[in-house]
Amino acid sequence: MAGSLRIACMMILVVLVGAAPARAAFPFGEGQTTIAPLLKEVTPAVVNIAVRGHVRVENPLLNDPFFRRFFNVPKGPIEQEFQAAGSGVVIDADKGYVLTNHHVVENADQIMVTLKDGRRIKAKLVGSDAATDVALLQIEADRLTALKMGDSDKLEVGDFVVAIGNPFGLGQTVTSGIVSALGRSGLNVEGYEDFIQTDASINPGNSGGALINLKGELVGINSAILAPSGGNVGIGFAVPINMAKSVVDQLLRYGSIQRGRIGVSIQDLTPDLAESLHVDQAGGAVIAGVEPGSPAAEAGLKSGDVVIAVDRHPVRNASSLRNYVGLLRVGTTVELTVLRDGRRMDVSAKVAPAPAPARKGQPG
Repeated sequence: MAGSLRIACMMILVVLVGAAPARAAFPFGEGQTTIAPLLKEVTPAVVNIAVRGHVRVENPLLNDPFFRRFFNVPKGPIEQEFQAAGSGVVIDADKGYVLTNHHVVENADQIMVTLKDGRRIKAKLVGSDAATDVALLQIEADRLTALKMGDSDKLEVGDFVVAIGNPFGLGQTVTSGIVSALGRSGLNVEGYEDFIQTDASINPGNSGGALINLKGELVGINSAILAPSGGNVGIGFAVPINMAKSVVDQLLRYGSIQRGRIGVSIQDLTPDLAESLHVDQAGGAVIAGVEPGSPAAEAGLKSGDVVIAVDRHPVRNASSLRNYVGLLRVGTTVELTVLRDGRRMDVSAKVAPAPAPARKGQPG
């Protein structure tokens, strides 16, 4: 009897131990409580950016004839000078390339870069893309430090990240957090959206700064905030570095961005659509329509086809397909993996040119 009782207690103990809740992995090794050594290596690659420029401002009062006559002002828009501050990241120390946001340098007449060691250097705008909110600058300086680019496709929700930038023009500031979500879109930002969401504090002035992982690799460019009050509420967004790399490659190779398209209208594969199309697939993009004479029509794509991969990259939703094709150079052949009537098939289409929408929204 006593022996049976001991065995029963041991079994209960094993069950309890086995059922213990899992703990989140701490990002440091044993005995390590700081990322200061890492930051000493990477922070010299993050720069402050000061911009001077002019914008044309429409004042509705200027369209009032009585107001114009009374105050003796001209009709139409007026030109206003502005100053702005942001951040940037050195990605090539030898050539002096600095990555930042399009909205940081938009309408700039003069761009000044301040390095962490205090040097102020005039920058040249190599190129810019409003749809992805990415811009590339170049500075002439020696002893630069560049950040190694990571792979944003390998990020997972819960990964620890660090944001480095110039919030409110205070100077270089470091904040930390985790990846809160991936593939964010629909943020009232027209263009190509595939944002990394993070709770690392991002504020106005952080735009163009670095989002790095704990290996010191650049995984995103801080771009926007969701903040009704204008300050950080723990919801910030960064452009994935893989998207930024595609833009930089085109700017350096061709000097401009040509947006791609294949001529389809698409929508997310929802559970209801998957059931109606008899598709056993969690993610993908459903082709809702095909433009006559488009590359998609020539390739034989049809309404109801479900695109599950593009160039062997999984398609999560309609946005991910649009982003991938949109960042391809015109004339490139793209391979789509499609489900049709229960059959899996590969279809090739040649990318055609498409207009790039302008970016709007609240900058970070």
